Amino acid sequence: MSPSRICHIEIDDSHLAPPTPEIAQERQVAVFDLLEDNSFALPPRDDGPPPTGPFRLALAIRDRRLVFDIATEDKQKVGEFHLSLGPFRQVVKDYFQICESYFSAVKTMPPSQIEAIDMARRGIHNEGARVLQERLEGKAEVDIDTARRLFTLICLLHFGG
Repeated sequence: MSPSRICHIEIDDSHLAPPTPEIAQERQVAVFDLLEDNSFALPPRDDGPPPTGPFRLALAIRDRRLVFDIATEDKQKVGEFHLSLGPFRQVVKDYFQICESYFSAVKTMPPSQIEAIDMARRGIHNEGARVLQERLEGKAEVDIDTARRLFTLICLLHFGG
């Protein structure tokens, strides 16, 4: 396996309302999917070589900021950065609204309408991943699939209480 990856992820929701059982289950699935396949690397810092992974990632929301706390596999801290949640607010809101529409549609609508809603849902999810990649620029390098999986976790962390 490549060292440029996340080998462990922890969700710190101690400052948030407890997640519902459904959100807790979705988080477990999202973490599993992320750990199964991801690409995560840190850029060089202070004119030295880049930290090498695999990495342990702790995600949290503190003071309305998304916190990435990064350590090596043997728990040596190699970085921490905070991202404003502002740029994510609209896309996360849109994503949850389209997900609600999708889950309602599955119960009553014909497959063609469900497909159209699902395509819109995937498009919004891709937009969230793109925003995340932009926000991580210069801090961490992730591929689009990893950004999509991290965006899912951000959504579940942000609105999961």
